[in-house]
Amino acid sequence: MREFSRTPSIGITIGRQSRVYYAFVTTAPSALDSPSTVTLYTATLSDLAGFVTAEIDHVNGEGSGQARLVLVDAAELAWHRARCWGQHHLLAPADPVLVSPTWLQHWLWLRLQAPLDAAGSAGEHGGTAVM
Repeated sequence: MREFSRTPSIGITIGRQSRVYYAFVTTAPSALDSPSTVTLYTATLSDLAGFVTAEIDHVNGEGSGQARLVLVDAAELAWHRARCWGQHHLLAPADPVLVSPTWLQHWLWLRLQAPLDAAGSAGEHGGTAVM
C-alpha cells in the first residue's frame, strides 16, 4: 500500500460508513469504472495531463482524446486498476500538490450538487477546472 501514500485522497463518511477515495486521471470510459467510482471532471487528456504525478505519453499522440479525473474507492482500487489496464487505458495517480484534499472536497461538492439527467444520474463536469 506504500504506493498510494503519494496519491491524493479524501475520506468520506456517510452515516456510519467511512471510505477513502484516491484521485486518478484515466482515459477509460465510465463503463469500466468500479461501482463506487466518482467522476469529478472530464476534459481532453492534454488538459488533464498536468494533474498527474509523472509525465505521461499522451497515449500515442491521442492528447485530444477524452480523459477524466476520478475518485476510486480504496477497497475497489485493485479491481478498477485491473479493468482499466486490461483494456489498455491510462490510470495515473493525480498530483498531490495540484489535487489537494481541499480541491477534491470542492469538486466533490460540485459533483454531488449537479442536476440529475433523465437516467437519474448526475451529469459529468467538463470545461475548465476552477482552483
